[in-house]
Amino acid sequence: MNQLFFLSLFLLGFIGMLLNRNLIKLIIGFEIMEASVLLWFISFTNQGGNPPIYLLDKPGMVLNDPLPQALALTAIVIAASNIALFLTLVIELSRYHKASDVDKIKGLRD
Repeated sequence: MNQLFFLSLFLLGFIGMLLNRNLIKLIIGFEIMEASVLLWFISFTNQGGNPPIYLLDKPGMVLNDPLPQALALTAIVIAASNIALFLTLVIELSRYHKASDVDKIKGLRD
């Protein structure tokens, strides 16, 4: 069931990127896709154990691995910086070309 949810969320972002020509909507679609991959990664690595807290560690206790959570947190920080960079580029392009639509911005393919 979770796999279907993450796949539908990924496809929602992918279709949003394919159908929209507005740069801001393209960024939103890209971030939806990225969030769905991160959510899938965290849920895939969940072993059904307890949180990896040192004080709770007793012999025979099943703990979740904290490494995938740390990697996902790092990916979230990198995604936030990517959003800031992309939005800065969109703002500068819209100042220069007075549009945020990909088809109206000239000179990108030259």
